[in-house]
Amino acid sequence: MAGSTNKTVHDIFQSMESGPAAASSTSTAQAWLNNNSHLLGLFIDGKSDVPANRPSRMLTDCKGTQLCSAVVAVEEDVSVCASSSLSGFRTWSELSCSQRANVMLRMVGVLGQHGVCVSEMFDLCDAACPPASLVRLLQFYSSWAQLRGTLIPGWTPLGVVLVVVSDDCSLYNLMIKVLPALAMGNSVIVVPGLRTAAPALLLAQLFTAAGLPAGALNVLTGSDPSLGATVAANPSISYVTYSGNKQDGVTLCKATAGFGVPVSVSSILGARCPFIVFESSDIDSAVDAVIQSAFNKRREVHWVLCVQESVQDRLVSRLRLRMSGMKSVGLQSEEERFLVEAAVQEASSRGATLVQSCAPPPSGAQYPPTVICGAAPSSPFVVCPPPGPLLPLLTFRSNSEAVTLANHSPHGQAASIWTEELTLALETAKSVCVGSVCVNSVSVSDPCLPVSGHKDSGSCTDGGAEGLYQFLRPSSSSSPPLPRSSRLSMDYSHFGSAAPPAIIIPDASASAPKSLPQLVCPDGGRKDVRNAVEAAAKVQPGWMKKSPSARAQSLLSLAKGLEGKRRDLSSSIVQTGLSLDKADEEVELSIARLSDWAAYCDKVQGGTPSLPLSGSALSLPEALGVVGVVLPDKNPLLSMVTLLGAAIAYGNAVILIPSEKSPLPALTFIQVLQASDLPAGLVNVITGSRDQLTAALANHSVIKAIWYWGSAEGVQFLQHSCSSPLKTLLLSSQQKGGKGARDWTHPSVLEEMGRNAVQWKSVWIPTA
Repeated sequence: MAGSTNKTVHDIFQSMESGPAAASSTSTAQAWLNNNSHLLGLFIDGKSDVPANRPSRMLTDCKGTQLCSAVVAVEEDVSVCASSSLSGFRTWSELSCSQRANVMLRMVGVLGQHGVCVSEMFDLCDAACPPASLVRLLQFYSSWAQLRGTLIPGWTPLGVVLVVVSDDCSLYNLMIKVLPALAMGNSVIVVPGLRTAAPALLLAQLFTAAGLPAGALNVLTGSDPSLGATVAANPSISYVTYSGNKQDGVTLCKATAGFGVPVSVSSILGARCPFIVFESSDIDSAVDAVIQSAFNKRREVHWVLCVQESVQDRLVSRLRLRMSGMKSVGLQSEEERFLVEAAVQEASSRGATLVQSCAPPPSGAQYPPTVICGAAPSSPFVVCPPPGPLLPLLTFRSNSEAVTLANHSPHGQAASIWTEELTLALETAKSVCVGSVCVNSVSVSDPCLPVSGHKDSGSCTDGGAEGLYQFLRPSSSSSPPLPRSSRLSMDYSHFGSAAPPAIIIPDASASAPKSLPQLVCPDGGRKDVRNAVEAAAKVQPGWMKKSPSARAQSLLSLAKGLEGKRRDLSSSIVQTGLSLDKADEEVELSIARLSDWAAYCDKVQGGTPSLPLSGSALSLPEALGVVGVVLPDKNPLLSMVTLLGAAIAYGNAVILIPSEKSPLPALTFIQVLQASDLPAGLVNVITGSRDQLTAALANHSVIKAIWYWGSAEGVQFLQHSCSSPLKTLLLSSQQKGGKGARDWTHPSVLEEMGRNAVQWKSVWIPTA
């Protein structure tokens, strides 16, 4: 028809232009807000409450318009909430697994009844959690609530779990913490952020209407992340888990150090993630995915486009065509625009080429989608991308160079790999140090996929069966929790700086070897730790790639060597104050424990979770890397081989710090290590001042995890110091008289330590 502006199918495919968005209504959500007088209170003990004389915080919608006010909780509210949660835990945990599952399934029905209000509230607050995703979460975790007693025997809920999220965190990342905690029988206190406060309060009301006992889910709103630390100080809290940006996570870790409560962090926002395009990829599909993921107004991660040189020109030309006509993207503030402009100017001064959809507007909190071509990997706008629609483009030649570019980041959140070659896709997916990999797709998430935070992106696993264990503890008393305490007055900069005391070895003991190639002398210090970490980091990748059977043979040879040194080891244990019979018993248990770990080498396996999407998914266990282990005083040999075996059985390298009180068994064990076929540098033993060596481990960026048995001061120092760079912590405070000490002879310690020795990666491969 003459003069028609309608586009043909060919025109649409050439421009890859998206269609217009449908108009949305928020009348039902506004009616709910009107019913609450646009002032949202706290949700405590199964009902909403607006306490008098409380400050309030203004909540805004996705466009920045004032939506309503939320009450800011004070110390009095925290105390009432904690008491309610403790009572709610008793009621909720006493229900049978089937009863808890039925309550969670009823939540699905209630969501269906109020689906319009829920959907509109999510859209109004830009909560980034479609109701269908929430239903999927409820169905998945209700089934685990049903099967907990059958499939996870010997584990019990922690108690009261505190879930804290930052202002910019999505509701999905909040609920993937809340729902598994409830499914396992815990009660939950939620401290939501700015985006999730209104949806969290709405869901708390609906969940209670579905039959959730009063106190099982409480919501406290506040003005800043400090409220999370205030709640964590309450002795009723058993566990704290955080999701959001790294800055607020570091603040929370430092503020809760010394409370005696474990804290896990998922730094899911602001991470730099690689988008890798190989020459064997479908370029048009990759470009469309880049446009959809990199230039959204609200992005949880910063994508870096890595393109093989042979297809760079073709991809850039398609990007240029696809971006033509795109409007500027709204920013949060004028300050963000200044940061974006500064990054663009710096890139131009370094010789980079810009591809922009349109000219930047003269003013306002907006900026056009911009691709920065020719950027260097070390450029500040690549290493620490500013907020805004900027996409750095890097090039690579070989597959190994692509992996190097992808891993050149302190973050390890996610990666997107584009290729039509399955072998190349799987090889790259296993090599990149991230928790989630999508092949020929972007940002596919499902609760059945276990995802661990790699590097600075997290210290826990969310999703899958593996993500449930952060909300459980062994039912036996073999693993006592950290004792709750008040914060100690400490100067963190001087921790471990005191001169180490002399370590006196009794004459009756077996003499330590004089020449230790990868080990150090009894008065080791910071330099020895650096040397040991360097040796461990060099050998660990090769050890991790060995087959499980090869690692098992090495552990069996270590057990055989231990048996050959039975008499010397018994003599060294006697020097710690035990009788000869008890010492012989500990040696016998240690030999059996190493044999157990040899058998465990090939027992932790990945799987193929079933997703409600067309495609295949893989869950892969991976080694942590280099693990620092500060050994306890009790059972010096058995505890050492238990922790050592757990680490190396699953591919890790180890830095062992023996007990200052009883170092002799570790020194004797060195001879066993030297006679074994373990690679030099895989196991490093450094004796000396526990505090000084602990400080050296905490300050080393290569060490991924620290397992610590020591003083309350050491526990507080590690919680304060190991938040940046982020480390996974397993902490135990040794009390006088051995009160609350771990039972190293109990079989449950094997499963517990084995789960602490691995991290998980999920890989999603679509088929349609």
